[in-house]
Amino acid sequence: MNHAKFFAAVRLSLFAGRLSQNKVNGMETILDVWEALPFDARWLAYMLATALHETDATMCAVSENLNYSAAGLRTTFPKYFTAAQATAYARQPERIANRAYGSRMGNGNEASGDGWRYRGRGLVQITGRDNYEKYGIANDPDKALDPVKTVEILFDGMINGRFTGKRLADFFSATTADWYGARKVINGTDRADEIAGYARKFAAALESAR
Repeated sequence: MNHAKFFAAVRLSLFAGRLSQNKVNGMETILDVWEALPFDARWLAYMLATALHETDATMCAVSENLNYSAAGLRTTFPKYFTAAQATAYARQPERIANRAYGSRMGNGNEASGDGWRYRGRGLVQITGRDNYEKYGIANDPDKALDPVKTVEILFDGMINGRFTGKRLADFFSATTADWYGARKVINGTDRADEIAGYARKFAAALESAR
């Protein structure tokens, strides 16, 4: 694959004409792993689109930003915060994580600190003790930010269905190309149209670079 052509294409279609070296480096790591063990380019395009969405277009592993306002908490975590609780917890990321993620996904209760310890990290924002244990990093959760480990998690989770039970192969095959439905590999249909649009642009860039 011609990497220069790929980056020229995505620079215009997805990054408003500007690509930092960090973004290039992040995508290079993903491309290098794919080129070593190539598979359906549409899968790769959807992985890249997922990474773009989950990392706020940085294309590098990041930790979840939980610095929510009271209104943001009510919008994002309405099941876990009443209006009064949202006001009390606003702009306190550690407390927010411990409440929002406590007593689920394998985490202990709010007082255990597991919500913060196992907050979202990486290219796909793995969250909760269960997911960290799945990848052998429960004792070192920041390992999810390692450039090599985070790509391993991205590929394994999306190809083998280890996030939701859905795999990329369920949506892209010789007879199927379901760009919208592929969001179920990660998170239901949340922002599915938006991410499908990113994925199609990545797919076009990969095709232009063949």
